[in-house]
Amino acid sequence: MEIKKNIPNNTITRKLVDLDRPTGNIYESVNIIARRANQIATELKTELNRKLADFSSPSDNSVEETFENREQIEISRYYERLPKPVIIATEEFLDNEVFFKHGAEQADQQ
Repeated sequence: MEIKKNIPNNTITRKLVDLDRPTGNIYESVNIIARRANQIATELKTELNRKLADFSSPSDNSVEETFENREQIEISRYYERLPKPVIIATEEFLDNEVFFKHGAEQADQQ
């Protein structure tokens, strides 16, 4: 997953009016951001698990000590330093990079 470089790692205080503009409803905007954040979190988790699977040995036992090499630690640190999925989703939403449909419009069309 490609993460934009200009996304901050910490939280930012936002005006509710900024979140209200694209949808006209603050609750709908928060719902869209939450759903996108869940998608991002799932993508990041599968990507991390795929990268860490390269380091697992076929004879993993809980009794044996877990051996962590330097590359595995660096990968884990990289993912820990990434901005939280909610921050990424909020930035995408405010930059109009998130596609969404209104549920009421779909019901009217059917």
